[in-house]
Amino acid sequence: MSYREEQLLNNTRRNGSIVTSYNNADGNQSEKSVLQQQQPVRLQPSWEENNLPDDELNFKNLTMDDASLQINAPRDRYNLVYITFLIHGIGVLMPWNMFITAKSYFSEYKLGKDYIGEELEYGASFLQYLGFAAQVPNVIFNWLNIFMKMGGNLTTRIVWSISIEVVIFVMTIVLAMTDSRDWPGAFFWITMVSVVVLNMVNGIYQNTIFGMAAKLPIKYTGAVVLGSNISGTFTSLVLILSDTFASSQRMSAIYYFITALFVLLVCFDTYFALPLNRFYRHHELKEQKEAQIQQANNHGRQVRVPYLYVFKKALPQLWNIFFVFFCTLAVFPAVHADIKRIDDDFFISEKYFTSVTCFLTFNACAMIGSYLAGLYQFPSSKYLWIPVSLRVLYIPFFLLCNYQVELVTRALPVLINSNWAYWIGAITLGLTSGYFSSLGMMYAPRTVEPKYASTAGMFGAAALITGIFTGILSGFIWPTLIKHVGI
Repeated sequence: MSYREEQLLNNTRRNGSIVTSYNNADGNQSEKSVLQQQQPVRLQPSWEENNLPDDELNFKNLTMDDASLQINAPRDRYNLVYITFLIHGIGVLMPWNMFITAKSYFSEYKLGKDYIGEELEYGASFLQYLGFAAQVPNVIFNWLNIFMKMGGNLTTRIVWSISIEVVIFVMTIVLAMTDSRDWPGAFFWITMVSVVVLNMVNGIYQNTIFGMAAKLPIKYTGAVVLGSNISGTFTSLVLILSDTFASSQRMSAIYYFITALFVLLVCFDTYFALPLNRFYRHHELKEQKEAQIQQANNHGRQVRVPYLYVFKKALPQLWNIFFVFFCTLAVFPAVHADIKRIDDDFFISEKYFTSVTCFLTFNACAMIGSYLAGLYQFPSSKYLWIPVSLRVLYIPFFLLCNYQVELVTRALPVLINSNWAYWIGAITLGLTSGYFSSLGMMYAPRTVEPKYASTAGMFGAAALITGIFTGILSGFIWPTLIKHVGI
């Protein structure tokens, strides 16, 4: 055997085939395969050949590490991905919680009689105006983001959303440091415009995070909801600490809003850590492969998401999510925060009564309820609507407590005249809100095929915001109701 034939034989044996040489009619040497030995797909450039069977794994354009990740599912070591989505859950409701929990700063200080010298409707109905300004853009942009993918890819959407939120909070801190007693109307409208912009970008941010979590196992959607409820508890504690240790209400507001900046910057950093995590990358590659297979089955045509189909399949859970938040926001915080102490000998002083029995109690209990939903899923998705519907009874319950609104003379009698009865009702309101909303958000992505789970998760986020919005709108009715309705 010649030297060339020996080298050719050695090279082709390594590639799984034996090749011999011969001279053709023109006297030129050619190569001929006499035996082809089937080998498994190897992680070499030959992945990209077009003659691979359709049912074989095709690792085109993947690194060796990504190809391994696509096959082998790693664990979420130290629950880093879970904690990351928990942090983003805190971040997505941070703008809303920071403004509503600071009710006393806006309505009693910046827009209060002691500061500006007169009573204004802006201060008396601040939470209703705030809720409307916050949730109208939030609802619109949550729904638009499902169909239009506003702001480009995931990274662009989240980075720009968080960056704009940071700028708005910096402006809010500057307003807190500024003496605005001579222009309360301008201060009010500047605050409302900043709230509108804040919630436009937050609608995109929130919807995107729920869509990302829906790609992962069910507990990661629960992590976002749990984080949302922790957000309320966190802001309530920050407010109490700021009021306790700050030298004035002005300094308390400055410390309070600076905390929001810190949380948003943590969210910004942790988002960029996600693609470095092997567990997250596995599920991302898995979704990409399913999309490629779907596109191949459609002969390369762009696959359109059947939005109506997904909506119909997820509708029972979307209703549950919507109604939980409608009933909750119908009374919290607009009614809840204006319930006053019945007697002066209650162990919680007047200064901390609203902060503790309203904001801290609701948010802490919602956090606990959300955590319990991650451990126990009862009732099943089929029967969840029953306890969710019964929560409508919370609306008359809180209206019959000692709900007092400035500039409104109450005609509806106070029938629940016990601080303890009111507080127990507040505890159960928070627990059921956190528990049932988490169940609905976890069940929604599982009502459709895995490839549509992300879209169902985004529908769930939009249903959540719609429930909040309509609940807040109903808050405009209650002052008129207690003024004109007597028993």
